[in-house]
Amino acid sequence: MLKRLIDNHFKLAEHRTDVKTEVIAGITTFLTMAYIIFVNPSILSQTGMDYGAVFVATCLAAAVGCLIMGLWANYPIAQAPGMGLNAFFTYGVVLGMGYTWEAALGAVFFSGFIFFLLSVFRIREWIINSIPLSLRLGIAAGIGLFLAMIALKNAGIVVANEATFVSLGDLTEPSALYALLGFFAITAMAYLRVTGAVMIGILGVTALAMVLGHNEFGGLMSMPPSIAPTLMALDLAGAFDVAMLSVIFAFLFVDLFDTSGTLVGVAHKGGLLDENGKLPRIGRAMMADSGASMAGAVLGTSTTTSYVESTAGIVSGGRTGLTAVVVAGLFLISLFFSPLAGSIPSYATAGALLYVAVLMAGSLSHADWDDPTEAAPVLIAALAMPLTFSIAEGIALGFISFAAIKALSGRFKDLNPAVIVLALLFAAKFLFLS
Repeated sequence: MLKRLIDNHFKLAEHRTDVKTEVIAGITTFLTMAYIIFVNPSILSQTGMDYGAVFVATCLAAAVGCLIMGLWANYPIAQAPGMGLNAFFTYGVVLGMGYTWEAALGAVFFSGFIFFLLSVFRIREWIINSIPLSLRLGIAAGIGLFLAMIALKNAGIVVANEATFVSLGDLTEPSALYALLGFFAITAMAYLRVTGAVMIGILGVTALAMVLGHNEFGGLMSMPPSIAPTLMALDLAGAFDVAMLSVIFAFLFVDLFDTSGTLVGVAHKGGLLDENGKLPRIGRAMMADSGASMAGAVLGTSTTTSYVESTAGIVSGGRTGLTAVVVAGLFLISLFFSPLAGSIPSYATAGALLYVAVLMAGSLSHADWDDPTEAAPVLIAALAMPLTFSIAEGIALGFISFAAIKALSGRFKDLNPAVIVLALLFAAKFLFLS
């Protein structure tokens, strides 16, 4: 009876799969993305948020997103707080711009709500099609470089220098050595297609540091920590500040393109696109993503988004939402491993951040480097993010440079109203609100 209900709901026979295959696919996907339960609390706790509460919020937000995606949209696509956006939340919005983490959560909620409205009224495709490919590539690469800078800084590999702004740190320090070892190991395992390479790298470096006396073991399992310090702590009024508009836009913009790109890419890999190359039920998938972001903000974590690591489960045979439901169950089980998460040092996650940066920076290879009017905005957006330590500023400078260069080159046909309006708004912000 149960098997029949599962088959009817997820349409397993129609997708030529079965329960066993979907469960294996879910476990595979979880292993490739489980690193977020260690990395996310490590990053967000630097804002003053309670580490244990963020750990619980991370697992719950991921479970909520996966359940909505699996049960409602019926796609084998997992969700969790996104890399890059969590770093922007901490280093850009809170530590950089001086906002409270409560106000930053409010901005995450508003961005998720706007994303939800765009999905309901089907405006998302118009926005996606309005933004030039070169800007999308530059933004994706910029987020990768931003993560790389954070990883190198946290590991002490790059340090401040009064004369040159930055310089090479002391590579004989344990933090630098462990971070580099983790990065090398993760990259090698990823090349060898080892499932869960990132998580294995993080845990391996943590264990080695414990053996060598550079880290302490805090335990393996316990009851989940209290989520009270972050639950419903978001400050919606604080997010209404005028300067916060660019932050909300950055959260929205990055999540919109990250989600749309991931959904189409993963669906293509699994043969889930229709005869016209489009993704059926994309509206439901987008609303699942935006709904999870709003839920995550209420729980106490940064923007939740679809994970490209879902491809690992697709390759393992996952074709329906049952895969995502399995991932949700594993995130809920992870709630009982908070002592292990608390034992992970920042240098153990630095190697993982650096590896994710490599993946994201790969979008630069798709830019048209033979056309300077396309290449220049890509480079401006990509470099601005790590050098200004802000995804929002990188997006703004990317739009301004694209519009200005195209206009001065007489390439007005490459400009559309959305790009022109956004470029003018960003320019006005720099001129009058900075």
